[in-house]
Amino acid sequence: MIKNNIKTALSSLLMLGTVTTKAQVAIGKQNSTNASVSLEFANTENRGFILPYITDKTNITVEGSTIYDTTDHKVKYLKGSGIWANLSEDDGTAATIGTADLSIQGLDKTEQSKAKTAIGNNGATDTTAGILVLTDSNKAMILPKVNSPHLNIINPAPGMMVYDTTKKQLAVYNGKVWSFWKP
Repeated sequence: MIKNNIKTALSSLLMLGTVTTKAQVAIGKQNSTNASVSLEFANTENRGFILPYITDKTNITVEGSTIYDTTDHKVKYLKGSGIWANLSEDDGTAATIGTADLSIQGLDKTEQSKAKTAIGNNGATDTTAGILVLTDSNKAMILPKVNSPHLNIINPAPGMMVYDTTKKQLAVYNGKVWSFWKP
């Protein structure tokens, strides 16, 4: 019994060490295909990356933070100096303003400030606040790639982001409509 517990503990420590020291993460596939990427998703499924639902963004100060703002149901990113840029294009009508079932997010729960995942060479020591922090300054995240997400993602979640391989654009879902962004 003790021998099995020791084996289990050693296996767990080995797995934890492997996960926390990895500088690149691939989700839905075996490996990242690009050395310039910290986080990469497989392009074999019609799924997206869902942003955190935020009810109070006053304490978010890191430029580039991207959220689903539940106060107005828009996807936003922090440009800097407290200026949030809207990525959910809508015309202000009820037909285009986003919506979300906030009960599934457990918004009545207390956030654990140390509950985060940091990916990158200095992920184990990075102190940047956030749920998912990509710590490398010379690597990027590749969003899930989906062909025509507005047609192929059957039940998108508010705050979902993907790269539309047909339009070659960032696609963002606010709970009612998709917005497409091209540089």
